[in-house]
This record gives sequence, structure tokens and C-alpha cells, in this order.
Amino acid sequence: QVQLVESGGGLVQAGGSLRLSCAASGLTFRIDDMGWFRQAPGKEREFVAASGRITGYTSYIDSVKGRFTISRDNAKNTVFLQMNSLKPDDTAVYYCAARFAGSNEWRYWGQGTQVTISL
Repeated sequence: QVQLVESGGGLVQAGGSLRLSCAASGLTFRIDDMGWFRQAPGKEREFVAASGRITGYTSYIDSVKGRFTISRDNAKNTVFLQMNSLKPDDTAVYYCAARFAGSNEWRYWGQGTQVTISL
């Protein structure tokens, strides 16, 4: 099993920045990909960004490219999401997720952290 705990959400004005963190514990040696998803009120959960431990790849949804950066500290089993130039449309609950090497399933999820962007 893997446990994920997010932190760093909050309320900021448009144009501001936030940094989300997600610490993993448990069977962390089996984790390859770690990612961030978000769910806005009345909308489905959507992929935001992901990073692979084995290949080092990163991937982003188009709407955050150039504004968000995903990074990892593998020694501390932590993934970060640096969010700059925030927009009201970025308002959502942000979830950290992890999947094991060789799996397509995002099996493990954090509890979510609220990000609210005001005008």
C-alpha cells in the first residue's frame, strides 16, 4: 500500500503562485509515476501533470504548460507542483496520485488540497 499526503493549497489572487507538495509513504520503492489531478466544482477530475521516476519524463495538460512545473525529490518520496501565473480557472481541489511501474492505473490517491484563485 501507498499513502499520499498533500499540502500547500490555499487562496491566492490571480497572477500569484502556489507550491503543492505530496509526500508518499509505504511501498514507495514500487512507485514509478506520480502526478497531479484536479477537480473543479461541477466538473470531472482532470489530469494536470505527471512525472516518471524511471524515465524522468514530465507531462502536462495544455492549459498549464508554461505556468506549472512538476518536480520530484525521489530521496524523500515527494512530488511538487509549482504553480505560477494562476488564473481563476485553476480553482479546484488538487489531488496527488501514484502508480506502480508497469501499471496504467493511478491506484493511489491523496485526500486533496483546495486551491482557490480570486480575481
